[in-house]
Amino acid sequence: MIQKFEVGQRVHIVCEPSVHKGMPHRRFHGKTGTIIGQRGYAWLLQVTDGDATKVVIARPQHLKAQK
Repeated sequence: MIQKFEVGQRVHIVCEPSVHKGMPHRRFHGKTGTIIGQRGYAWLLQVTDGDATKVVIARPQHLKAQK
């Protein structure tokens, strides 16, 4: 599943259980983040976790574009 995202685009993190590679931690499932870059095949997301802002690395199988 090849998806192209742009920097600044908002995406939802929805973990796909059939693909283990590039899966973010389960605490980020259901959260929405902003694309800040790409690292290989994976995307870098900026996600707020409580008061902290964190960077999550996830493959496109686990991301859905926000409409």
